[in-house]
Amino acid sequence: MRRWLNRIAGGIIVFAAIVFIGGWIVFVPSAKEPGYEFIAAWGGRGTGPGQFRDPTGIAVTDTEVFIADARNGRIQVFDFSGRFKRQFGRPGKKLGQLGRPMNLTIARGELYVAEYFNDRIQVFALDGTPKRIIGGPGNGPGQFDAPGGVAVTADGDLWVADFYNQRVQHLRADGSFIRQIGKTRKIGIAGRRFNYPTDVALGPKGALFVADGYNDRVQAFGPSGTFLRKWGGPFAINIFGPFRGWFATVTGIATDAEGNVFVADFYNNRVQKFSGNGTFLASFGEKGTKAGQFSFTIALAIAKDGTVFVVDFGNNRVQKWRPKR
Repeated sequence: MRRWLNRIAGGIIVFAAIVFIGGWIVFVPSAKEPGYEFIAAWGGRGTGPGQFRDPTGIAVTDTEVFIADARNGRIQVFDFSGRFKRQFGRPGKKLGQLGRPMNLTIARGELYVAEYFNDRIQVFALDGTPKRIIGGPGNGPGQFDAPGGVAVTADGDLWVADFYNQRVQHLRADGSFIRQIGKTRKIGIAGRRFNYPTDVALGPKGALFVADGYNDRVQAFGPSGTFLRKWGGPFAINIFGPFRGWFATVTGIATDAEGNVFVADFYNNRVQKFSGNGTFLASFGEKGTKAGQFSFTIALAIAKDGTVFVVDFGNNRVQKWRPKR
């Protein structure tokens, strides 16, 4: 009897091992690129030039880095080595003032700022001159409830991650409504449904990538909003974890010139890189306060040469990484 029970127990263990190994192979992809190496970091907590209080967003030009300094209610601008150049904005609701600026986008020579507290998108010239405001508070077409990020198409249309409204809105340049993806105020795990979307980015051919924050996944759509795919954990249905290709809250997303997708994996303290079809390519980062470590990766931007700038939220700094050769 004991021998029979031992054989059953052994069989169960073998079966469990096979299932685990099979699941690992299917749901935990291997890296297909060599990864990234740490170059530099700058910042620190404070209110002075070059210091931050909860940095939340980032965008780059060919020569400059723009940082959303959320609690200080301002945008700070640096060169690629981290040298402070200028700042603009202060807390408030008027034109030129900011209410917790979030993810940033530079397009058509302008800076687009998603304002979480002011429920709007504000547009600045790159020198800091305020130009216009798009949207306002609410859940109707063209209104926002804590927008997290904005992407701008080649013809000037906007895609906006509308956080509490559980949707992504497609607007014309003047803010007039075109369409939305998602059901207003309704959380869901199926494709085209969201659980607090935090950011958006466009691929080189117009594909839209959405950081579906608390669903722990990325969703991809065609230029007209047609659902293409989703990824992150088994079946991309809000199963979070620390494994490659899985997420623990997605807070920022960016694309490079080749159409690769970079994701700020907030609670996993890392950046993950995927092809445009969702294939895992590489990741970098770990939790800590030392150089090359993160305390909550919240946003990122990719320079033309492939350099990755990452907002290290908990450490109140920006980090610079480059591909390994």
